[in-house]
Amino acid sequence: MTSASFKKRQKLGKYRIEKRLARGPYATVYGALDTIEGLRVALKIPNADQSHGEELEDFKREVRLAARLYHPNILPLKDASFIDGHFVIVTPLGDETLAQRMTRRMSLDQMISFSEQLLDALAYAHAERVLHCDVKPENLILFGRDDLMLADFGIAKTALRTIKASGSGTLGYLAPEQAMGRPSPRSDVFAAALLMYRMFTGKLPEWPFAWPPVGIEKLRARTSQDMEAFLRRALDPVPAKRFKDAQQMCNVFEDLKRRGAIAKRKRKARSVARAANWQEVRHRQFKKEFGRELETCHECPSCSGPISERMLGCPWCGAELKKHKGDTRLPAHCPTCSRGTKLDWSYCATCYGPGFEVETTRRYKDKRYSSSCHRKACGGPLMPFMRYCPWCHTRVRERWKLKNSKERCGRCGWGVALDYWSHCPWCTTSL
Repeated sequence: MTSASFKKRQKLGKYRIEKRLARGPYATVYGALDTIEGLRVALKIPNADQSHGEELEDFKREVRLAARLYHPNILPLKDASFIDGHFVIVTPLGDETLAQRMTRRMSLDQMISFSEQLLDALAYAHAERVLHCDVKPENLILFGRDDLMLADFGIAKTALRTIKASGSGTLGYLAPEQAMGRPSPRSDVFAAALLMYRMFTGKLPEWPFAWPPVGIEKLRARTSQDMEAFLRRALDPVPAKRFKDAQQMCNVFEDLKRRGAIAKRKRKARSVARAANWQEVRHRQFKKEFGRELETCHECPSCSGPISERMLGCPWCGAELKKHKGDTRLPAHCPTCSRGTKLDWSYCATCYGPGFEVETTRRYKDKRYSSSCHRKACGGPLMPFMRYCPWCHTRVRERWKLKNSKERCGRCGWGVALDYWSHCPWCTTSL
């Protein structure tokens, strides 16, 4: 049986296969459920022609390398063992690869964060004398929205003087000297810079890597000259002119970030638009304090001030609001005043218009209910600033107040915001 023949829901030891995530020339990766721990994991299983002899030793070397690397941005190893005759490498299951994430729009801050996490992981690996040799978006796994981990040290080499000639790696991200079988820490530096350049520009430079590469206009529009010089040095075709390893590259990147020298500094545009007038400032401040409580998601048709559909008048200009104009967050409209109603109400809670047909006899719960009708025969739940009980049509005796204000209207006794309003929105009297 080859690893490619594992089917969905097939058991492999304690793991139940859920889907195939990726298939390469050396191994196939599956998403699976650990039926004992209840966790979802990734299973890397060598293909049939790679599961014995020297090829199997390569996978065992990958396990030994991964087992000794402890870093928050390096994918940890959960287990490695023979299960039902198959060599299985088990790691945590991420949400997606960076390659998948790069198909969607990313903010500059997110690109900088991913770059920093990649360089941190490579710097640690180089400090442990381990080369990755296959840095590419497919080998960077995302957990959640922002956490990135470097995976797949399958063709990594211990950085000894006796490194064997190797042309392994992914063609698009290979450093020139690695393609000729002479990998070094500078090869990982080159691949990391290629990946970063692609993130920032959406373009992947190709041989002979002459500067400036394709997409340079987008890089210059987003980043500073210092950042361009940083990537140019890391992408130099001559290894000796690059950073000597990922640790040096990471240090320089951190210095750029600390100085705020990664993103391009935008010149302060001359103010040609008028400053926001005092009314707009007051409206914003009011919505910050009372907007959520009053659900002021509408505008007065006369003065454009923020209002609620429960208001009978505009608190800013005093205009009457007999009928509501606009959408409502409730599922139906009153036929008289067009304000929102719920499907289980018998009457409109704002106007004293005629009753309307009830669409259901079921009474729905709502977290906005905070009081109840004073009539013992009714006792129906009420929302703040209801004028009439929607169940029995009696006038509400509750004197509604604002949580963030102690002021009340002298006429109706309901809560008002005297610091902002010139009229009571509940009885339309002047304040």
